[in-house]
Amino acid sequence: MAKRLLCSPNQSDVVSLKFRQASFELLTDFLFNFNKRNKDSLNSLSECSGTFKNKRLIECILLISRELRLDPLAGYHAIELLQRFMVKHLTDLLTTPTPPGAAAEQPRSNEDAVFDKLKDRFPLVIFSCVQLASKMSLHSHMIDNNTTVRFLHSVGHRVSKQTVLESELMVLKGLEFNVNVTNPMTYVEILLEVLGHNEPSIPVDRLYHHCQHVLQFISLQRTAIFDSLLMTTTQCVEPSREQREKFVTVTEDCMLLGVGVIAVTTFILHFRKWKQVVGGLSHITGISGRSISDFAHATLVHILGTGFPQ
Repeated sequence: MAKRLLCSPNQSDVVSLKFRQASFELLTDFLFNFNKRNKDSLNSLSECSGTFKNKRLIECILLISRELRLDPLAGYHAIELLQRFMVKHLTDLLTTPTPPGAAAEQPRSNEDAVFDKLKDRFPLVIFSCVQLASKMSLHSHMIDNNTTVRFLHSVGHRVSKQTVLESELMVLKGLEFNVNVTNPMTYVEILLEVLGHNEPSIPVDRLYHHCQHVLQFISLQRTAIFDSLLMTTTQCVEPSREQREKFVTVTEDCMLLGVGVIAVTTFILHFRKWKQVVGGLSHITGISGRSISDFAHATLVHILGTGFPQ
């Protein structure tokens, strides 16, 4: 963590700082920016939000990132790029009018044709997102086209450099060239930075290393953990469809996920600091201590198989 660089909230700005050396003013700017981006994202959620964050896809991207020795940040960045691209891409494909006469020639539905066409290129789309994320990360080497071709060949996908370039361009266009997106790991980092500034007695350096493992666990067990949290929130064993739809703003809340990751890690490593950390995180984010505790409880139930003291 001590060698990690911080990215400026502005895409064109890069601030080279070691952990816990940022000024209070800069930390405040970061926090304000991240909070605004999180709120903007929550206010513009689509019906498909979270669809491409299932366990198999997340595991695939994280394993690719590890195999290529990328920083974990790049993996989580790629997950966000894939989610945004696929929602936009499928929406565009499924809402494009069918050409006159095409319906009579194709017995299958337009949706079937779209998904069949996408199925073959999907592994390359995933890798294009990883490749783009590596280019946006200050902490990882960039994955060039030669590496991409070799890697895909090694896992049974025969592609050319031209195909790789076309896929990367397709993803970029689908994202409207906006690849400077935030991800859960960036929220964990900035929250730890601010927490360390406000509460010097909290061992945030040690927490950071283990936060990566906790975030990975939550990402892979996302469905089960949020189902538990939904039942706790609604007090219903079988929440209604309407309750589930409204709960999307919780499942996609990166700030809540960030404080939850830190709270869970603190409970495991430094239980005596638990209340101090939860209070500090609540003060920083405005998220209630109860909400942070509920999230941590839902996660710890799946990690430990039991609850924890309130």
